[in-house]
Amino acid sequence: MSTTEVPRQATDTTDVTPPAALPPAPRGRRGWRTAIVVVTVVAAAGVTVAVVKPFDRKAATGTIQNTAPTGLAQVTKGTLSARTMENGTLGYVGKLQIVGKASGTITRLPAVGDIIGQGKPLYRVDNKPVIFLKGTVTPAYRELKWGMEGADVRQLNAALVALKYANKKKLSPKSDYFGARTYYALVRLQKKMGLKQTGTLPLGQALFVPADEIRVTKVSGVRGTAAMPGSVVLEGSSTRREVTVALNAYQQSDVVTGDKVLITLPTGKTTPGEVSSVGKVAEKKNDDSTTITVRIRPEKPKDTGRLDQAPVQVSIVTDTAKDVLSVPVNALLALAGGGYALEVVEANGSHRLIPVEVGLFDDAAGVVEVRGEGLQVGQNVVVPAS
Repeated sequence: MSTTEVPRQATDTTDVTPPAALPPAPRGRRGWRTAIVVVTVVAAAGVTVAVVKPFDRKAATGTIQNTAPTGLAQVTKGTLSARTMENGTLGYVGKLQIVGKASGTITRLPAVGDIIGQGKPLYRVDNKPVIFLKGTVTPAYRELKWGMEGADVRQLNAALVALKYANKKKLSPKSDYFGARTYYALVRLQKKMGLKQTGTLPLGQALFVPADEIRVTKVSGVRGTAAMPGSVVLEGSSTRREVTVALNAYQQSDVVTGDKVLITLPTGKTTPGEVSSVGKVAEKKNDDSTTITVRIRPEKPKDTGRLDQAPVQVSIVTDTAKDVLSVPVNALLALAGGGYALEVVEANGSHRLIPVEVGLFDDAAGVVEVRGEGLQVGQNVVVPAS
C-alpha cells in the first residue's frame, strides 16, 4: 500500500459523515460480518469529513475536509475468505479399550506412546503373546476352529489375508467360513508368533481391534499380576491426527464439513486442515455456555509432530467469495444517509465518491468485498496513511 499523501477533495456531492456503526445487510448462507470493525478502523485513523450543506453554493464542489495524512490503495479482484479464530486441541482420533480374555499372569506390557500394528503382540500372558487382529464387527467371544461360521470368522479370514498368511485368491477376506485355507493360514500365524501350531484360535489368544494400528495412551494392567478376563488391560487411540474445537453452539451454522482451516501449532508454525465433522449435540459447560465439537483433519499430519492434547489455534474459513472486487477495510467511508462509499482518485488527480455495497470481510487480509457503479480493478482509493 502506498503512503503517498493526497488531499481528500471530491467532485461528488454525496453527503458523508464520520463513520458510525451501521450494520450491513445479510449476505449468503452465513451472513455478512458486522461493520463495527470498519468503523473502528476508520475512526482510529483520525479522518474527519465535513457534512455538505444542500443549500450552500460552495457545497456544490463536494469538497471533503480532511486534516489527516492519507495514502492510496488499489481496487483488486480475487478470492476472499471469511474466518473465525478458535482454540483447539491437537491429538489422535478415537479411544479404544483393550479388554483381556486370557487367564494367567501378565508378563509383559507396552509403554504409553508405543504404536502397535496388526499381527503384533498387544501384551503377554504367561509369556505368550495376545495378538492384535483388525476387526470392526464383533469382539472375540469364543474359540474359533474348523467348520465354524460367523462374523468373527470373517474378521479372522480378512486379517489373515491382510497379514499375507493367506492369498485372497484362495481365501476370500469376505468368507465367514472356517475351512482348510483358514486352518493353514492360522498355523502360519501361530508359527510366526512362537505359539503352538494347532490351527485353532483359543479365546484370548487374539483380540479384534477396530484399527489398523493403535497408539497406547494408558496401561491399566500391572506386570506380574493375574490377567482377569473381562478387565481393561490398556487403552489406546488410532494413529490418525485430529484437532478438536469446542465451538459455541450458536456458531454451528458458521462451520460446515469441508471448510478449510489453518492450524497454528505450539511451535508457531502453521499447517492446513479440513473440517471433517460438525457436532449436532450441544454440551453444557460449567459456565452455562453450550458448545458443539468440531473435528478437523490435518492435511499434512507429519507436520503436526507427535504431541498429544496440545493446545492449538484454528482459523476456520466460514465463507468464500470468488472473483470479487475488494479494497482495504479502512478505505470505507460511512455516508450520512446510510451505507458506504469509496473516495476514488482519477488519473487526472480529481477525487470523487463512489457509493458501494459491502460484502464479505476477509479479516486475515484486512480487505472487504465491494460493489459499486463505476468501480473497476486498478482504481486508486484513498486510505488513512499507515
